[in-house]
Amino acid sequence: MDTRAARLLAAWSAADPPVPGSAVALALETASRMRDDAQRHRTDIVVSGPYSDEVPVRLTSSVIIEVIRASRTSLLVVSFAAFGVTEVVHELARAVRRGVRVDLVLEGNSGEGGALRGGSAASDAFEQLRPLAGFWTWADRPMAGSSVPALHAKVVAADEDIALLGSANLTDRALAHNLEIGVVLRDPDTVRRLVGHFRSLMRPEAGPLRPAK
Repeated sequence: MDTRAARLLAAWSAADPPVPGSAVALALETASRMRDDAQRHRTDIVVSGPYSDEVPVRLTSSVIIEVIRASRTSLLVVSFAAFGVTEVVHELARAVRRGVRVDLVLEGNSGEGGALRGGSAASDAFEQLRPLAGFWTWADRPMAGSSVPALHAKVVAADEDIALLGSANLTDRALAHNLEIGVVLRDPDTVRRLVGHFRSLMRPEAGPLRPAK
């Protein structure tokens, strides 16, 4: 017999006054449901690059696909840089085809008023999604001294239920090779507030996030 089961049986037998079997069964069922609820709302650590034996972790490259596939109605994708993520683009296209609304909030290059140096904007990596998804960028941003503030957040949120937050951009190196770390949130209340923050920044004529040209 399992040690925990034996301890429970011993405590039940020694109870004074006696505890009805139905009460023990109800307590066990309640504990099981609480454990299952905690599992559904757990937070996981996600890494790219080297990992340790200290704690079990998930790989960023696989988790981001898992989050996209979990979406049923909406996907919010936010990144600073993006390139070389063919599988991510493919999964986003699949999401659109099953009726998911996809919004991509991406940093622009310096020619577009963004903080990315060089010729490519993050949106270039998702060009094949242009007719299918919503593209957003930070417009009319205030200067920080002589520098342009960056749209530096990295978020992938499926509906308002699960979200991946971390340091990794949507690039092949960041998802697989760089030393990056993140977390997967499964608490709907927290994810709802996170998504709500970005949605509020996307309000027409009010928020600083505007549809990209």
